[in-house]
Amino acid sequence: MQISSIIFILFLLLGIGLFIRRINKVRFFIAQGKDKVINDRKGERWSTMARVAMGQSKMIDRPVAGILHIIVYVGFILINIEVLEILVDGIFGTHRFFAPYLGGFYDFLIGFIEILALLVLVACVFFLIRRNLMSIKRFHLSEMTKWPKADANIILVAEVLLMGALLKMNAMDQVLQTSELSHVYHQYGSYPVSQYLIPFFDGFETNTLVAMERYAWWFHILGILAFLNYVPYSKHFHIMLAFPNTWYADLDAKGKLGNLESVKNEVEMMMDPAADPYAAPPADAPPPETFGAKDITDLSWKNLMDAFTCTECGRCSNNCPANMTGKKLSPRKIMMDTRDRAEELGAFRLKNGVEKHDGKSLIHDFITEEELWACTSCNACVDACPVLINPLEIIVDLRRYLIMEESKSPESITVMFNNIENNGAPWAFSAMDRDKWTEEN
Repeated sequence: MQISSIIFILFLLLGIGLFIRRINKVRFFIAQGKDKVINDRKGERWSTMARVAMGQSKMIDRPVAGILHIIVYVGFILINIEVLEILVDGIFGTHRFFAPYLGGFYDFLIGFIEILALLVLVACVFFLIRRNLMSIKRFHLSEMTKWPKADANIILVAEVLLMGALLKMNAMDQVLQTSELSHVYHQYGSYPVSQYLIPFFDGFETNTLVAMERYAWWFHILGILAFLNYVPYSKHFHIMLAFPNTWYADLDAKGKLGNLESVKNEVEMMMDPAADPYAAPPADAPPPETFGAKDITDLSWKNLMDAFTCTECGRCSNNCPANMTGKKLSPRKIMMDTRDRAEELGAFRLKNGVEKHDGKSLIHDFITEEELWACTSCNACVDACPVLINPLEIIVDLRRYLIMEESKSPESITVMFNNIENNGAPWAFSAMDRDKWTEEN
């Protein structure tokens, strides 16, 4: 085995090992949430995943950005076909291993990948201009601090560099196909894009050209391994998590809110004339649950998966009526804070023990009461999300905790609660006086 192949295999094993290590960490972070069984309506779930995650159906709500995003997405999937060949060549020391076996189809495949690479490159340049030079409000909200902005740019620049390396590698390969090394660089493939780069490399000596071609080859594959390991730390983790997240998405009507089981049971007992309100709970009854959610451990694992799937695109905040009117609430920030808190507590537990707690909480330390009470529960953020994330479910659980555990609510809501308790309605009129308004002239 060649030394280059041994080095390649070591890099490959290192890249895959680091990727698996990070994935296991993320699984631990998500598993901090409460158990939630989601296993119903499987046919509908598969079709939802195919339509939304694979088919990108919600992206085309904004046609220009949506179509360009689809190009990048399809490019990410299909260009990996050539990556597969690079992996085989790197392990076995071959060059264009699949070419002799695929014949004319190989020419079509390489040509198609080149066109796709060019489209991806153009789309990424457009997105860079759009993010950094155009005044689009959702890209500049308060939660879009230095790191979230840099994260988006890092991936876009990486895509441009990787596509550029692929096209330059193919251009130099074509020049070498007609050199004295044609017995190594066989004349395989069709190159509708990179053929226009040949004049840039025609004047180089063969040895120099080989070194440059190998550099582009190594840059491309090592860049992909680096990209693979960067993605799970980035908002671009949605590339992978969008599929399970859309499969496990809430399929009920958007206006339907989940009940707290303990409250539901208590109400049912009150409605049952045969029930004994003073009966002691069974000996094997689970301990009383916390009402609502104070920290990420009170949310479900699906809520945490939502947070790690968030693309930070800002469509939720852009469609939020509270955000539109200048209120502090940004649904995107809710998801980013939930993810950051899951990472922070998870890292603390990995270091100190899985049952340990650092004394912080999602409410107050990450998300303020002002943000939560600004929400109108309209579901605009849920409807806008391209990967079916539900920020409202987290907001409602956090508000439940504030009211039922801390007895905190804005004055207007406290007045409403008092009216319901005293008058049986949200208004400050007794039942006897409710129809008085009909007597007015």
